[in-house]
Amino acid sequence: MKKVFPYILLTALTVALWTLSLNEISAESIGEIEEKISEYEKEQQRLKDEEGYIGNDKKDTEDKIEENKTQQDEVTQEINSIDERLSTTQTSIQEKESEITETNNQIEKLSEKIKKLKKEISKLQDRIEKRDALLKDRLISIQKNGGNVKYLEVIFGSQSFGDFISRAFAVNTIMDQDKNIMEEQQADKDSLEDKQGEVEEKREEVTEQKVALEDQKSELVTLKKQLDQQMEEKENLMAQLEEEHEELEEYKMSIEEEERVLSAQAKIIEQAKQEAVQKKGELEQLAEEKRRKEAEEKRKREAEEKQRREAEEKRKREAGLQQQQGASTAAKEEQESNSSSSSPSTSNDLNAGGSGVLSWPASGRLSSSYGYRSFNGGGIHYGIDIANSTGTPVSAAASGVVTRADYSSSYGNVIYIYHADLNLTTVYAHLNSMSVSLGDQVSHGQGIGTIGNTGNSFGAHLHFETHHGGWQQHNGVDPMQFLK
Repeated sequence: MKKVFPYILLTALTVALWTLSLNEISAESIGEIEEKISEYEKEQQRLKDEEGYIGNDKKDTEDKIEENKTQQDEVTQEINSIDERLSTTQTSIQEKESEITETNNQIEKLSEKIKKLKKEISKLQDRIEKRDALLKDRLISIQKNGGNVKYLEVIFGSQSFGDFISRAFAVNTIMDQDKNIMEEQQADKDSLEDKQGEVEEKREEVTEQKVALEDQKSELVTLKKQLDQQMEEKENLMAQLEEEHEELEEYKMSIEEEERVLSAQAKIIEQAKQEAVQKKGELEQLAEEKRRKEAEEKRKREAEEKQRREAEEKRKREAGLQQQQGASTAAKEEQESNSSSSSPSTSNDLNAGGSGVLSWPASGRLSSSYGYRSFNGGGIHYGIDIANSTGTPVSAAASGVVTRADYSSSYGNVIYIYHADLNLTTVYAHLNSMSVSLGDQVSHGQGIGTIGNTGNSFGAHLHFETHHGGWQQHNGVDPMQFLK
């Protein structure tokens, strides 16, 4: 019967130590996991809400882009219409210029003709003046000699009939010559007046035509200036629309980038949540197994205790009162020993954490702090910059899971790490190289890349951000409050 006591003592000690280990695992680990699952669910709901906001923002932006495209199409049609009118107007101006040139040629020809006509008129005027002088002399002679009486004296002074005929013919010839001179004189005068009138009328007509063409050209030039002004206005409007379209497209790209990041974060958090749920299930199963074994061990201890008491009572009856007293003392010491061995541990090794929960991700000089800065047009700087040479190692500021590791037009090579224990996301931007991928679990201080100058960057440095929960665009908080 003495062999029973060491066996009972050894069993009691083993059960007590195993129970203590299970209590620590099941109580502390399940509580921590449940807290993590709760944080994961809160973050999932926040990401879901954020995705809804971003979806609406994206829809509004796409509507604005479509409206911008419609306006661009309308302005393009107006520009084409104005361009056609400008082309037509320019053609009309060229035609008017050709007509004006032709009219100038006609005026020049008429001027030449007028010069020639003036020479002819000068000759006619000379002939008219000579005839006028001749006629004047004749008239003076006739006036002095009595006009037609002299002609009669010439005729009747003939000495014979033949002489009469000759004198009559001569007088007739002289009178015909005078008549011809008068007719030619009149004809030349009429011709001179007709030519002068014709040329002057033609020149006046062509001059009026030129004035009309100049007026038409002036109207066309004015119209062209108006069309040029309209074209300039439409081209300026088109440039504004194109700039607005580019800004909207860039904003849409940033929204789509944010969508991708949120989607990646949601997948990683869901995966982490499922792993935590699975681990919780395993721990709950282990706890259930522990409770079952505890119940079984309790039954065994009760049976052994009953057996022990029966054996003790029998021994007391057989050995007498003195031996019974000694056995009773030994049993009491054994009970105290078992009670001391089965006491649960009250030590707590958890780190309470605090404001210095993140370590510096890289060595270097703090070149830019969080907040407003006037550099590069001014604006809020949603992180801090740590300047150092390209290739300087960058490490994880705390343990977590990588929710993004790719290239961004603004961030360059960038890594996001979500720290579930802290409910924080850290961002490491403008990296030269990256040594982790989406979904990787990283430990505190683990190397994740090197400092670089990629993306929208001016000089080699690390841009470091912190966000409550998951990453949100333009929602970073000052990392200095978390760094050690």
